[in-house]
Amino acid sequence: MNPVGVHGNPGLPAPLDLSVYLVTDAAQAAACGRDVPGTVAEAVAGGVTAVQVREKDGTARDFLDSVLRISAVLPEHVALFVNDRVDVYLAARAAGARVTGVHIGQSDLPVAAVRALTGPDAVIGLSAATEDELRAATKEPARVDYVGIGALHATRTKADAPPELGIEGFARLAPPTPLPAVAIGGVTVADMAPLRAAGAAGGAVVSGICAAADPRTAARAYAEAWGRAA
Repeated sequence: MNPVGVHGNPGLPAPLDLSVYLVTDAAQAAACGRDVPGTVAEAVAGGVTAVQVREKDGTARDFLDSVLRISAVLPEHVALFVNDRVDVYLAARAAGARVTGVHIGQSDLPVAAVRALTGPDAVIGLSAATEDELRAATKEPARVDYVGIGALHATRTKADAPPELGIEGFARLAPPTPLPAVAIGGVTVADMAPLRAAGAAGGAVVSGICAAADPRTAARAYAEAWGRAA
């Protein structure tokens, strides 16, 4: 597995820990009476090690404001990624925010274009669901730093999520890639130990934390399950 954490990005923790990877959902947080920065702060206190800010419904300004507010509450050891929007990542960096990189999907800008825009120090994550997509990611000359593999289970948080892989499917896809692989899609606390045994770099969680009554306690459960599997 290739190391992540060798760049000169001031927003990059060294080493980069992707084990408990929170993907934000503003609607789920709001349904629980919280905003996204408040949810993130509680989740990080419980053990979240990386945060991806995802904003599907708001404006670009809303997205940027959320990234800036989250950056302000994150401790230095927690990585911060922007989902899809390279322009928001660049604006956040220009505003002085400590942002680590961007996470893109198969239908977003090509990796080479993202790398050209963000520069050599940004950490780029790429979603992949098939052997062909993973093979292409490892051969990408512009450099992908880690991959998100899923969907692990069926999930309603992403309308275009690929078919569920299950632990066995993830285990089949993850070992051939030298890139750190994070499982995403309905990841539960019970999945953390078998994912670690399958070679995962971590589990990405949306509903399990964002929709929890107590995100700090929920995050702690994920972190402890991962830790016990060491």
